[in-house]
Amino acid sequence: MRDGGIKVFIALGGNFVGAISDTHAAEEAMEKTELSVQISTKLNHSHAVTGAEALILPTLGRTEIDRQESGPQFVSVEDTVCAVHASHGTVEPVAPGLLSEVAIVCRLAAATVGGRTSADWAGFEKNYDLIRDHISHVVNGCEDYNRKVRQDGGFILPNGPRDSRTFNTPTGKAILTVNELEHVERPAGTLILQTMRSHDQFNTTIYGHNDRYRGIKKGREVVFVNPADLAELGLSDGQHVDIHGVYSDGVDRVLRNYRVVSYPSARGCAAAYYPEANVLVPLESVAEGSQTPASKAVIVRLEPVPVLEEEPTAWG
Repeated sequence: MRDGGIKVFIALGGNFVGAISDTHAAEEAMEKTELSVQISTKLNHSHAVTGAEALILPTLGRTEIDRQESGPQFVSVEDTVCAVHASHGTVEPVAPGLLSEVAIVCRLAAATVGGRTSADWAGFEKNYDLIRDHISHVVNGCEDYNRKVRQDGGFILPNGPRDSRTFNTPTGKAILTVNELEHVERPAGTLILQTMRSHDQFNTTIYGHNDRYRGIKKGREVVFVNPADLAELGLSDGQHVDIHGVYSDGVDRVLRNYRVVSYPSARGCAAAYYPEANVLVPLESVAEGSQTPASKAVIVRLEPVPVLEEEPTAWG
């Protein structure tokens, strides 16, 4: 955003820089801002990449009790199947005076655009029901929001194809397309890398370094490779490698010193954790149409890290 000619960046939670493809390019863009503001529950890589000036505003987590002037508050969330339900914190805040995300945003808005709008920013902070009242007037399916969200299990947003077999298309019918499956070609000696999340992770925020899904403990700097591919590449389980992105733009994108984990993945494929592996994905590497980053089809080359011999000690 720009206010009075000043380039300002504000992020609400998460690891914004790490979440973007071509991480180094994202870092360069962030460093061009005059002020970067990040509202966060946990420190991450983005906090070390800032504008000329930077603010880190700690905030309440979703698990913490959010007390405002009108009493304890809750936020509402929508899941992947259009179900909306309340999210209440249940533990005491980690520190006194910690503000909620809603309070921080309302105060920032009041300080910057408050005089130019009729929005009741102070009222929104005191009682989140007022925010949901406004949402109920503009979002289809959110009518009577505050009553419905307090129902056991919340409520389901309307969905034409699911609810009534109606489609918002020129014909009123579903439009089906057939796309030819394109085989991803990989040069000899390379693998197709996908990025993924671990168990102790929520979006781009990392809460722990264990992944009970895949048996990984005390670290995320790993790359999963099929044992047959390891044999073909002359690598072994536990060996350390540098992961290089293979693209024609001449830019050497690399993850250094990752441990190889033998894993029954598909032949020719490998996997590493998101968002760390985003450094390997060029900005222009996106899906046709959606422009979604091609994080599931990254061509990489694994190069062994030389094993340094220990220097002899005076008593060795």
